[in-house]
Amino acid sequence: MLGDLANWVQDVIERLGAVGVALLVILENVFPPIPSEIVLPFAGFVAQRGDGSVVVMIFAATIGAVVGALVLYGIAAVIGPNRLAAFVARFGRWFGVKPADLVRAEQWFDRHSVAAVLLGRCVPLIRSIVSIPAGFRRMSIAPFLLYTALGSLVWNTALIGAGAILGDQWERVEPYVATLQWVVIAAIALFVVRFAVGKFRRRA
Repeated sequence: MLGDLANWVQDVIERLGAVGVALLVILENVFPPIPSEIVLPFAGFVAQRGDGSVVVMIFAATIGAVVGALVLYGIAAVIGPNRLAAFVARFGRWFGVKPADLVRAEQWFDRHSVAAVLLGRCVPLIRSIVSIPAGFRRMSIAPFLLYTALGSLVWNTALIGAGAILGDQWERVEPYVATLQWVVIAAIALFVVRFAVGKFRRRA
């Protein structure tokens, strides 16, 4: 399945160049199964062999990231914090989450929104979903777009640059990103376990 997806991604970039990169990154933000660790290094390889410019590829990928992030932000903003709070109040017990937990999470995001968006755009998995709490909390749109663009620029430059440097060995980037992704998953799992244990102890 991933092989077919990778082939499709490569075909889109081969046919559309930087426009294809922008479109794929928009989709990758909204539909995470499209992996940036394939899109971006391959874009770098295509530019390196002379079928484009590394700078243009980075610019296109960053525009795509901002547009994709804005889509998720907009969806979350439309749902709004009130609907989210109502959902947690009604169904939160099924997930071990109380309204007070949601309030604390919202307060944390309000305090650290800039760092969450800026750094989150450089972390696998978190890259896309960080737009959702930003939308729920109605983070000011100008800072959201600015820090989304800056964080995405760092990520895109790193992966597209790596693809350009490695040339026809661009696929070597993917295992390193996959390893980082598993580290993030492990960190999230550890956080969830600690959260669950803490709630259990408070109830005991």
